Amino acid sequence: MWRDESVTYQVAHRPLGELWGLLGHIDAVHGLYYLLMHAVFALWDGGLVALRMPSVLATACAAAGVAAIGARLSGRLAGTLAGLVFALLPVTQQYAQEGRSYALVTACVTWAAYAFLRGLRATGSRWWTGYGVLLALACWLHEFAALALVAHALTLWRLSVPGRVWRAWSLAAAGVTLALLPLMAVSSGQADRQLGWLGRPGLNHWLQFLAVAAVALLLSRLLSRRPGAAELVALALPLTLVPAGLLLVVSFVEPWYVDRYVLYGMTGPALLSGAALAHVVRASRRFSRPARALTACLAAGTAVAVLLPWSSQVRSPESRKDDVVAVARAVEKSARDGDAVLFMPARRREWLLSHPDLLGRLDDLALAESPAASHTLQGIERPAAEIGRRLLTADRVIALTDPEGQPLDPYPQEKVKRRILDSRFRMCARIPVHGAQVRVYIRSGNCM
Repeated sequence: MWRDESVTYQVAHRPLGELWGLLGHIDAVHGLYYLLMHAVFALWDGGLVALRMPSVLATACAAAGVAAIGARLSGRLAGTLAGLVFALLPVTQQYAQEGRSYALVTACVTWAAYAFLRGLRATGSRWWTGYGVLLALACWLHEFAALALVAHALTLWRLSVPGRVWRAWSLAAAGVTLALLPLMAVSSGQADRQLGWLGRPGLNHWLQFLAVAAVALLLSRLLSRRPGAAELVALALPLTLVPAGLLLVVSFVEPWYVDRYVLYGMTGPALLSGAALAHVVRASRRFSRPARALTACLAAGTAVAVLLPWSSQVRSPESRKDDVVAVARAVEKSARDGDAVLFMPARRREWLLSHPDLLGRLDDLALAESPAASHTLQGIERPAAEIGRRLLTADRVIALTDPEGQPLDPYPQEKVKRRILDSRFRMCARIPVHGAQVRVYIRSGNCM
């Protein structure tokens, strides 16, 4: 479990009144997801399995949706292969086993795209109603799902659809926008607290986007020569390019880009890849059976060789920024009941909030108001002078810090913690954990 999953775990376990209070202060954009997880834990408090099961099921649902879209546009073989490609993508597998909302958003956007396709030729409003409901649900799970509307508008333009279709889509899009307005009104006031940690996308983000875009454009060019591929390309290419591309461009002004925010865009490359692979399979039927078997074995072996290391890596704790379970174990081994505990910086309190029994054995001497009481994620800390006075009364302190080399917060509370520990205490142990350190300090006596 890493820190974002820990947020889901501890927030979803709060009583509904406290959860509602939190959403008025921060994380309204994840509010529906927290409520869903609150219901999951009320039905079955199954720890990490329960935390991640909705994402697993949602990813399976999204893969089925990709297969359904591919089958409708390019045939059953292409659909099956597209669903398999989507399921095998390392980024899909990463968020399939993470307790956050991104897999659910992807499932909703994918099936909304299926309803969108059915609506293109339908005469009634049934499919457009389903499209609007699914996309509104996706947006309430994460607002940036609304960028799919822009991609779908580009699809309609590329297909030169009649005015009747434009009108039906516009009504559905207006319904999605209206449904999203209350969430936008609340979350806009939380934007600084919600996204203030983000920096502008670096070169690696742009290179990743350009690599995916290049593959999608190449596949689109190859498929465009095939009869009946126009709809596939018109749907898949905008989904690949528009949501991520728009967020990257906007991030020149407001840094809002994180690849998982637009995870649903990976359905585009999967659809294109499925159609291309189906074409290769059909073309191979001209060859003898032994040649086809050899080619299939070589292709499968290459896929395993390329994907297996990535798939293994995204299932390891090292694929995340930290590991709160490992941090808690290190604290449990090092701490004694009644020891003082300091979180440096204060937002690292998240490392123990999902282990309340362990945290309850320690004296959180900087904490003025608990997360639940203050309707915040990590609580409110005391003024710097008071933290300093309380710290000087402690004999043994467990300090949870970022790894060596990380930038230090400039706030007065953090400065006083560092200054007093360095000048009045002696460090007896430093236990490195993935993404964290657990340090043991004493003020007097020996380290035993």
